[in-house]
Amino acid sequence: MAVASAAPGSIFCKQLLFSLLVFILLCDACQKIYLRVPSHLKAETLVGKVNLEECLKSPSLILSSDPAFRILEDGSIYTTRDLILSSERKSFSIFLSDGERQEQQEIKVVLSARENKAPKKRHTKDTALKRSKRRWAPIPASLMENSLGPFPQHVQQIQSDAAQNYTIFYSISGPGVDKEPFNLFYIEKDTGDIFCTRSIDREKYEQFALYGYATTADGYAPEYPLPLIIKIEDDNDNAPYFEHKMTIFTVPENCRSGTSVGQVSATDLDEPDTLHTRLKYKILQQIPDHPKHFSIHPDTGVITTTTPFLDREKCDTYQLIMEVRDMGGQPFGLFNTGTITISLEDENDNPPSFTETSYVTEVEENRIDVEILRMKVQDQDLPNTPHSKAVYTILQGNENGNFKISTDPNTNEGVLCVVKPLNYEVNRQVILKVGVVNEAQFSKAANSQTPTMCTTTVTVKIIDSDEGPECHPPVKVIQSQDGFPAGQELLGYKALDPETASGEGLRYQKLGDEDNWFEINEHTGDLRTLKVLDRESKFVKNNQYNISVVAVDAVGRSCTGTLVVHLDDYNDHPPQIDKEVTICQNNEDFAVLKPVDPDGPENGPPFQFFLDNSASKNWNLERKDGKTAILRQRQNLEYDYYSVPIKIKDRHGLVATHVLTVRVCDCSTPSECRTNSKSARDVRPNVILGRWAILAMVLGSVLLLCILFTCFCVTAKRTVKKCFPEDIAQQNLIVSNTEGPGEEVTEANIRLPMQTSNICDTSMSVGTVGGQGIKTQQSFEMVKGGYTLDSSKGGGHQTLESVKGVGQGDTGRYAYTDWQSFTQPRLGEESIRGHTLIKN
Repeated sequence: MAVASAAPGSIFCKQLLFSLLVFILLCDACQKIYLRVPSHLKAETLVGKVNLEECLKSPSLILSSDPAFRILEDGSIYTTRDLILSSERKSFSIFLSDGERQEQQEIKVVLSARENKAPKKRHTKDTALKRSKRRWAPIPASLMENSLGPFPQHVQQIQSDAAQNYTIFYSISGPGVDKEPFNLFYIEKDTGDIFCTRSIDREKYEQFALYGYATTADGYAPEYPLPLIIKIEDDNDNAPYFEHKMTIFTVPENCRSGTSVGQVSATDLDEPDTLHTRLKYKILQQIPDHPKHFSIHPDTGVITTTTPFLDREKCDTYQLIMEVRDMGGQPFGLFNTGTITISLEDENDNPPSFTETSYVTEVEENRIDVEILRMKVQDQDLPNTPHSKAVYTILQGNENGNFKISTDPNTNEGVLCVVKPLNYEVNRQVILKVGVVNEAQFSKAANSQTPTMCTTTVTVKIIDSDEGPECHPPVKVIQSQDGFPAGQELLGYKALDPETASGEGLRYQKLGDEDNWFEINEHTGDLRTLKVLDRESKFVKNNQYNISVVAVDAVGRSCTGTLVVHLDDYNDHPPQIDKEVTICQNNEDFAVLKPVDPDGPENGPPFQFFLDNSASKNWNLERKDGKTAILRQRQNLEYDYYSVPIKIKDRHGLVATHVLTVRVCDCSTPSECRTNSKSARDVRPNVILGRWAILAMVLGSVLLLCILFTCFCVTAKRTVKKCFPEDIAQQNLIVSNTEGPGEEVTEANIRLPMQTSNICDTSMSVGTVGGQGIKTQQSFEMVKGGYTLDSSKGGGHQTLESVKGVGQGDTGRYAYTDWQSFTQPRLGEESIRGHTLIKN
């Protein structure tokens, strides 16, 4: 089966779909190209297409040797008039020329006419049919999109080789036939001619893949299905367009020439990689249009700067009207426009400057934290950015630190303040030099030089005021001697009145004197000692004793100063040492002595140590480094306390004798010391009591006896009325007037319970004590092994402890005589009262 070309009825380009078959037999660059075409060609019919770039890259001139044909830039060959080709071949040449490189090439094109053969009918009597072993050779056909007809439009013809002997019927299937879009193509079953019924949009359907079938009348298929590709040729029916109608780019001002600003891009829906989608860009207009600052690459769409003179302060925004055109920018190409906005980014290319060349202001003396001046600056850079925010600096005149300058964040003004008092008597005016820069570093423009800092002068006039006394310096140091006696004069603190430059009329008072060492002369401020000055006092720090003094003028204005008395050390304190040391026999047989001298280092070590002759038998004293010594046993001593007399002398010979108590112990560390030879109180060295201690002990004993005797007398006079409960016989009570206790009464079973229940309430008449009669309710309980006495009113719980004055923690262990003197008088009284009640 073969594919036949369209009948000689082709229509004009862009009105007819391709009705010719283009077959390139040979396509070597710059060689002959063979094209097989119908014998009858209408005007503006596409004959074929050659690849011009394979012969000459980007030709500037394309010419045809035969005026009956014209060649486009993409290599398409069109007829310019109706042509009828004979059986002989027709040829012509395509001339290519490049004017820049002075190159020329020639392409030979040979056209051959194809004969139309009438198909043979198959005889129905022939029954022996054989399927062809070869596949049909599919030759692509093409149709121009947006064709105007007339419809149906012939596409191509298919024929089977079996039609020479048999009757063959043709059919097709696929998209455009029995699939979407339906009924776009149909075929005449007898002739195999394929027709298109309507125009086609290439942007919707780029090609159609159909299958052609050849069958006999009885339905037998002598051929395999033939794939048919119908390609839709592109028509330049879509203008390119910018993806964004409004595009914004930014570029720094003062940038170099050739700086890339941005790239624009456009889209063309026509067939890619064809002349229809070969786009060219250009700038139609720049707003403002003078001077020209930008250019665009026609192929890539990259916008660049052409000058280094972009100045945001002159113009901060530019607009570019852009055009994009297809067909390689040729005038007949389709085009579209768009707008590009270019904003200039600010650079710190304009330094700030003061609005005034000099300033004058004034302030009263002694005033602080007061604003005295505001200075304005002007800056052409973008407001409220680091490029325009000002930073002020005092360059000269503020050596004493009296002034401070800062920036107001709201107004960008420089605010000058006084932070340290000014003195009219010292300076009548101060001249300051102030400079200003921006927060951001200065950016040098391409056409400018680096500027110098803008400066201005500020004259500050100081206004005099009647001020109080001045205490200058605030701290005054005077020298004195350690041990300086009381009643002596010392030079005191002196203040001055700045108006008179003297201290006349001032009065002085003490504000602080921790140990009350001095009194102050009200008129002169001099000091008189009230005590002996002691450098070793706890109120002296670093050999200094501080006194606060206030000076007051006639109207009550005052100032305060500090007088520091520096005490030179005097060697008035001998070395001191701890009075008790411990030697642990299990660890070491010596003790380290570390004396301390309250005096200063010049009156302290090195120390000299001397051991008394009475202690030399058992002890040895070794000097170590002038600050410490080692006390060592001559032989192992018993665990006990020992008294060791030692003399310690400082560097200037001031000596002190110390009696050390040395404890020799069976331990590893002093905290573990436990003596084994005697109890703690027996191990202590013998203590000799003085006469005053003995007298105090005697008087205390007499007083204690008087208190006990008074309590006994009061108790003996009580009259007790006692009643016993009915089960008295069942109690283990001992009713006896004898002096000795029963056999069961011992120290171990006599106890004093904290709380008891009353057995019987008794009214008791007590003798007059202190001139008043006291009536109390008392109850008592006698149980086996114990006796308690409980008072229901007034007296509270009465026990042996309360009578003897012994604490509660000491109960449970008393001498027998204590229990007898406490219990017998009470048992006797209760026994007598009990017998009396029974008789009655």
